Amino acid sequence: MKIVFAGTPDFAAIALNALLNAGPDAGFSVIAAYTQPDRPAGRGMKLHASAVKQLALSCGLPVFQPPTLKTPEAQAELAALDADIMVVAAYGLILPQAVLDTPHKVGGYGCLNIHASLLPRWRGAAPIHRAILAGDAETGVAIMQMEAGLDTGPVMLETFTAIGARETTGQLHDRLAVLGAEAIVHVLTQLARGHELAAAAQSSHGITYAHKITRDEAQIDWSASAVEIHRKIRAFNPVPGASTMWRGEKIKIWASALVSVPVPSCVGSEPGAVLAAKGEHLLVCCGSSVLAITDVQRPGGKRMAVSTWLAGGVHPVMGERFGVDSGG
Repeated sequence: MKIVFAGTPDFAAIALNALLNAGPDAGFSVIAAYTQPDRPAGRGMKLHASAVKQLALSCGLPVFQPPTLKTPEAQAELAALDADIMVVAAYGLILPQAVLDTPHKVGGYGCLNIHASLLPRWRGAAPIHRAILAGDAETGVAIMQMEAGLDTGPVMLETFTAIGARETTGQLHDRLAVLGAEAIVHVLTQLARGHELAAAAQSSHGITYAHKITRDEAQIDWSASAVEIHRKIRAFNPVPGASTMWRGEKIKIWASALVSVPVPSCVGSEPGAVLAAKGEHLLVCCGSSVLAITDVQRPGGKRMAVSTWLAGGVHPVMGERFGVDSGG
C-alpha cells in the first residue's frame, strides 16, 4: 500500500517517523512527503525547513512543497505519484475536493487525518490550546476520513487520555503526537492487511471549534478567576506565552499554581495585586481567589523561577499590581 504523507511541524514529523519505521513489516510504504514551503525564522530570518521536510530528506523521501494544492499543476503532480492513501497531520494547507479524491479508494479511505482532539469537540486549528483553556478533563486523538468540511469526516479510531492538572500545551502536544503516531500506524496496518475498519459519523451534538490562537488572547486579565488564569498560563506555554504588565514592561508568566488561602485575603485589593512573596511563590489576587506565580521571564531575559527573580532585586510592595502600565 503506497502512502503519501502531508504535514509540517513536529506533531506531524513524529507520525511520519512512526510510519517509516513500521511500514516494511506492516505492509505499507511512504513514497513521498508534502510539507509547507520553507519559512523565514530566527533572528536572521533565514529560510527554515519544516520538521517533516528535515526528516523526509534524511530518509531519502521525495519532498513536495507547493504553496497551494488548488492549482491543476499541483494536483497533477500529486496524481502522478499514484498513491493508495494520503495521510495528513497538521499540514496547514486546505485540501480541495480534487485532492481528496486523488488517492485510490482503498477500502474507501482516500485521505486520513490525525486530529488532536475527540471529535466533534475542538474541530479546527488549535484543539490542544482550547481543550486546556476550557478546562477539559480529557482529550485524545482521532483518525478521521477527510471530507470537504472542517474536520467533519467520519472517525475510524479514537484514543483517549486525561489532561493533567498542571499540564501545559507543550507537554500535552508531545503526548498526543505519540498517541497519534501509534493510532495511524495501527489503522494503516489493519488496512494493509485487508481488515475492514468501520468509520463512525460524528455526533451532531457537542460540536466546538478550536479557532487559531492570537497574541491578544495571551494577555492576562487579572479580574478573571484564579482557575481561568491558571488555565491560560498552561494553555499558552510554550507559544505565545501568557503575559502581563509589571512596572512598565511586559513580562511573561510561564508557570503558576492554585493555592488555598483564606477567603478574606484579597478583600479590599484590586485584581492583580501582590498579596505576598513566599519562597517559590508570588501570591497574586485575582477576580476570585489567589494565584501563585512560580516562573517568569522579563523582556530579553531567560525564564526563571520566581525565587530567582525576587533574589535579583525585585522587591514587590504588597498591593502593587500586575496588569497596569506602572507600579502601584
